[in-house]
Amino acid sequence: MISFKARLMRAFMRNRHLMKGKLRPQTIDRNTSIEKLRNDTQEAAKRLVKPTAGVSFHPAEGAPVFAEWAEPQGIETKNMVLYFHGGGFVMGSAVSHRGIVGNFVKRLGIKALTFDYRLAPEYPAPAAASDGAAMYRYVLDLGYSPERIVFAGDSAGGGIALSALLKLKDEGAPMPAACVVFSPCTDATLSGESHQTRLRADPCTPKGANETYLGYYVGGGDAEHPYTSPLFGELQGLPPLMIQVGDAETLLDDSVRFAKKAEQAGVEVHLHVWDGLFHCFPLLAPMFPEATQAMDEVYRFVHEKLA
Repeated sequence: MISFKARLMRAFMRNRHLMKGKLRPQTIDRNTSIEKLRNDTQEAAKRLVKPTAGVSFHPAEGAPVFAEWAEPQGIETKNMVLYFHGGGFVMGSAVSHRGIVGNFVKRLGIKALTFDYRLAPEYPAPAAASDGAAMYRYVLDLGYSPERIVFAGDSAGGGIALSALLKLKDEGAPMPAACVVFSPCTDATLSGESHQTRLRADPCTPKGANETYLGYYVGGGDAEHPYTSPLFGELQGLPPLMIQVGDAETLLDDSVRFAKKAEQAGVEVHLHVWDGLFHCFPLLAPMFPEATQAMDEVYRFVHEKLA
């Protein structure tokens, strides 16, 4: 049984269209303006995201793409998180994710670097994974040791983080200490059964969103290429993984199937499927108990791997 606060948040997510004066939930298709979605995301971030007390943000000089550091005050550590923002592969940015990343690093006590990987449809896969790999090499060149770096990402960003790891592994780069992903998108072919079995239960994903966004992300490429769909990669040699996912989301199988395949390949995997919970819910901590509990698991895992 999920908490009362979690049920309230789930109901709010399901009915958020009413808050915008619309009687029906949003539908996403090829007629939906990507530019408007991006603008709405940025405007919502400006309007809703308050500065995180005790965390400063400043640009990363010389980075391959725009990136900014989120740094809690008073920390003295050589550890860091390379954070891959979500946004369906077509929207989102380091700036729009300041609230999420700021809360994350404040509780974690470690600085993070968030970056603007190239977005679809202008730049289909594997552009985003290539940018992620380039950012990792950038922080290595800054002097950060692989064993002091953790990858983290949510939704599309979680899938891109895993793809970037596969690309780096193929290139012979040293692996980071660990990787944490929240509700990652790992399969651009949409072959998971949860896209059907969890369709009505999912309060977050607009109708048609997965199909439309992934269509843009794949473009004219191969949907089963590991730098597009990490589920189809050779997973042995990846660093320890933590995957947090709710069972009331269409991307459930993307997490479960990836975790199973990684474990079979000898990777250390910590998968937690949360009953009744929704897409990327841990990022809402401390708004309800389950989100806080999930994040506490993440913090313990990260500090253990960085120890």
